[in-house]
Amino acid sequence: MNSVILRSKFEELKKLVLEAGLDAAKELDQLEEKIQIESRTEATWRRVELARHPERPYSLDYIHRIFDGFIELHGDRRFADDPAIVSGLGFLEGQPVTILANQKGRTLKENMRRNHGMANPEGYRKALRLAKQAEKFHRPIVTFVDTAGAYPGLDAEERGIGEAIACNLKEFSQLKTPIVCVIIGEGGSGGALGLSVGDKVYMLENAIYSVISPEGGASLLLRDVARAKDAAAMLRITSEDLLEFKVVNGVIPEPPGGAHTDPDATAALIKEILTRDIRDLSTRNPSILVRYRNQKIRKTGMWNENTGA
Repeated sequence: MNSVILRSKFEELKKLVLEAGLDAAKELDQLEEKIQIESRTEATWRRVELARHPERPYSLDYIHRIFDGFIELHGDRRFADDPAIVSGLGFLEGQPVTILANQKGRTLKENMRRNHGMANPEGYRKALRLAKQAEKFHRPIVTFVDTAGAYPGLDAEERGIGEAIACNLKEFSQLKTPIVCVIIGEGGSGGALGLSVGDKVYMLENAIYSVISPEGGASLLLRDVARAKDAAAMLRITSEDLLEFKVVNGVIPEPPGGAHTDPDATAALIKEILTRDIRDLSTRNPSILVRYRNQKIRKTGMWNENTGA
């Protein structure tokens, strides 16, 4: 039942209980807690649906709206080019930048070519090649993250997908050039992390970011893939959740109904933040950038240390 209807029914029940003079405070509190959980679950799943909306702007939609003179560069110089990750050079208000991005496809043919945005090892190695080039020529880096995860196929495992992502995490944390990351849709597992190490990390309002997909979490944790909605709420994957946990630096608002209702307005907001942050970060000493970037990484998340014997 819709959470709004549930809330309405609860208020009616509460009024009847009060009028009858019944002592049911404990039961009402328990029922209200269940309604709040249901409401949160629905709201979270609505974000999941918007993050996966078939008309939602993808990375290239934003790249062509935000940057001038974009030139795509291909290949990892070791195995092949991976269309699931787009990389290249462009200008942001006259400032040359390197752009790295996950890219999904809209048609069946394009999705097959881009592997639904799930990158192989060569995609992450291509991104790292361009990132090292950016460091060499003192170009800031902008990444757009939108993937359900890295490709989990046997061939990807054989070519070292885990090593490629781990290498990116290590190398991006040490790059002596500004890095700004924007999660624009799905930010799934290590596939997203491979492009998400930066000085500033942002999420669009209706993007999601998680260690595992809701369906995967439901299958592993709840033993029932049909409970994906419950798993999504438990995983705390929304932009508000990640901002609360200080995993991201900020949330970029979207037009009512989602980014796909007005891609130009959404791109304009992203461009404003990128321009501001890159201008600011570019004035800082590269070694200081690396130091603060690593401090930020170490402070991410919550943990307990067991100092007992």
